[in-house]
Amino acid sequence: MTEETVNVLCMRWGTIYSSDDVNRLAAQVRRHLPRPHRFVCFTDDPTGLDPRIEALPLPELGLPPGHGDTRWRKLGLFRRDLGGPDAPLTGTALFLDIDLVVVDDLSPFFDLPGDFFIIRDDDLFRKKPLRKINPARDRFLHSVGNSSVFRYRIGDHAYILDAYLADPAAATRDYEISQQFQSAQLAANGHLHYWPKGWCVSFKNDCVPRNLASYLRDPMLPEGAKIVLFAGAPKMEDVFAGRGHKWYRRIGDIGWLRKAWENP
Repeated sequence: MTEETVNVLCMRWGTIYSSDDVNRLAAQVRRHLPRPHRFVCFTDDPTGLDPRIEALPLPELGLPPGHGDTRWRKLGLFRRDLGGPDAPLTGTALFLDIDLVVVDDLSPFFDLPGDFFIIRDDDLFRKKPLRKINPARDRFLHSVGNSSVFRYRIGDHAYILDAYLADPAAATRDYEISQQFQSAQLAANGHLHYWPKGWCVSFKNDCVPRNLASYLRDPMLPEGAKIVLFAGAPKMEDVFAGRGHKWYRRIGDIGWLRKAWENP
């Protein structure tokens, strides 16, 4: 029986991330995903991308005239004709942000039964007891999915983009960022499900020892972790440039992380 070819997607626009960053991510995926897959980068500039990467134009949001806000560009991933009307992508897709490091087998992200999976945003951060002051707000924020890593069937969740285009002004008024709006639509349709806790971990909160303990131990990868993310500060580029230290938080030897990040 032939194994389904899956899609791994990322997006790059502007100058925050380079083609080298995309190439590194694609190399990490090749090392950690043994099954047949396409690596697709939606971008406004394909210059310098590894030829093994499929470069496609950024998906259009389809905003009406007068709405030039593209901060919510990720919602274009939910187009029914993602990839273009002439040759749309099909099948299962795993979306990955560029600023993360793959450290273990990605197969479980495709094997987990279900229609949609995303990181629970709260799993990447320490508890925020002051949020309890507003219980309704706390419940909503606890439900929000972090869209750095999510899996879906292309075209099956077009209702997310439809809801945004129905009233983009209300969406950006009522929700701070697109992943909040996306999570609300998924929940309303019964499709909001989360990766097992510990698959996607925060470098700062899960790998670096807390507070002054960081002066005694170097960062370590938690058992079972498959992807390391850089939620909050320091950002990925700061960590690999030797920045991000605080007097109360030392970032020690990250040789294991750098080895996983670098493109051999």
